Amino acid sequence: MRIALIVFPSNRKTEESGFPPWAVSLARGMESMGHRADLVNGYGGDMRSLPGYDYLALIAEPLSFLSGKIPGAARTVFSSSGGLGRKKGAAFIKKKGLFSPRALSRLMALMEKEGIIVNWSDLILGSAQAEALGKRIGA
Repeated sequence: MRIALIVFPSNRKTEESGFPPWAVSLARGMESMGHRADLVNGYGGDMRSLPGYDYLALIAEPLSFLSGKIPGAARTVFSSSGGLGRKKGAAFIKKKGLFSPRALSRLMALMEKEGIIVNWSDLILGSAQAEALGKRIGA
């Protein structure tokens, strides 16, 4: 299965030096189960290729420790991607602060508004746990 992992770190400067280690670990776990997992920069990656994927996973961080808000770029990612309705997907939030569960529900609502069927969601605590989550994708 082809999986697109669209990553939105809370700090855009993190993205300039590569993807966060927990996002890379999630992709590594998915690849160990035989899937093809591609990391996509949510702040400027090619979103026109998203309809070619079988599964979409949005990964974000809350904007601050005391915020349940997700990066604004997550709201605009679907505008240039074409029709994504009826695709299956997952929502992941890097646990950061008190309102991470609220950020997760906002991300899921955003995906469902676009017609994506969210069949998996979870909070990511760290790299080791992210890799274990990635291994559960086909289970």
